Amino acid sequence: MKKNARLNRRAALAAGAGLLFAPAVQAQPRFPNRPVRMIVPFAPGGGTDLQMRALCEAASRRLGQPVVIENRSGSGAILGALALVNDRTPDGHLLSQMPSNVFSYPLTVRNAPYDPLTDFTWVMQMTGYVFGIAVKADSPFQTLGDLMEHAKANPGRVSYGTTSVGGVPHITMERIAERFGVELTNVPFRGGNETLTAVLSNTVTVMVGSGWNEFVRQGQMRALCHWGRQRLPSLPEVPTLRELGVDIVQTGAYGFAAPKGLQANALTALHEAFRDSLQDPGHLSVLAAADMQVEYLGPEEYAASVAQTMAQNRQVLGRLGLLAR
Repeated sequence: MKKNARLNRRAALAAGAGLLFAPAVQAQPRFPNRPVRMIVPFAPGGGTDLQMRALCEAASRRLGQPVVIENRSGSGAILGALALVNDRTPDGHLLSQMPSNVFSYPLTVRNAPYDPLTDFTWVMQMTGYVFGIAVKADSPFQTLGDLMEHAKANPGRVSYGTTSVGGVPHITMERIAERFGVELTNVPFRGGNETLTAVLSNTVTVMVGSGWNEFVRQGQMRALCHWGRQRLPSLPEVPTLRELGVDIVQTGAYGFAAPKGLQANALTALHEAFRDSLQDPGHLSVLAAADMQVEYLGPEEYAASVAQTMAQNRQVLGRLGLLAR
């Protein structure tokens, strides 16, 4: 018995020594351990801001820390992307909503300050805008086919208003023009309100982009089509591009990203919290009011979509002569 006791005591001491000298396993710090900052590169009160506030409020409850909106408007909506590039602590506490301009801007300037393919961690795609083609209510163009027939007979004389050169509405309208074999003239304005005013005053023929929905409902404008996957519940008479034989779906879908090198535990926590928050009733009500729909992609799918968007933008901008040299 004494011999067995001595053996057991030696085994216990040996086991204890093994624990003392075993290599330490470093656990990743708890995430989040303080408020998370979400940059929205638009002014407060707009559609994107309202959607992001509803989503971040729901995500705050799931993360156990506030997700605080920081509005940084101007500079073509790339200030959030620049903040991420300049962040040196990719721990998940700084994020940014990433609008479609983020993907066209670096293709149009020399010495671009970032590369969407390598400089960010793409966390999740969320939703997209309702883009489409609308004319004044008394316009002679009843359908997209009418407009394109007129454009074919009058090269370059059909003008369309957008809010930027090289943005999603501009690029997509040029893709549509290419499919129909017509030449159109883009007229960029500083914002959606100016574009609407130009169409209603007959300064330009067509409005391309978003913001026409309510004017169509009020009878001041006519939508020839929108670019989503399915008809809008609030405007069921407006066809999609696909229904008209043009296989393009474009909503300017957007999501959010973190700095390059985001820690794995933070990526998982952020993705799961925001993914679940997409279906939060408060968030869904904000989407419904804006005719927007959930367009979810996880991290890997979102990164692949970014690469596809960059390739598509490069092709169209090259054809338009807008690529940086």
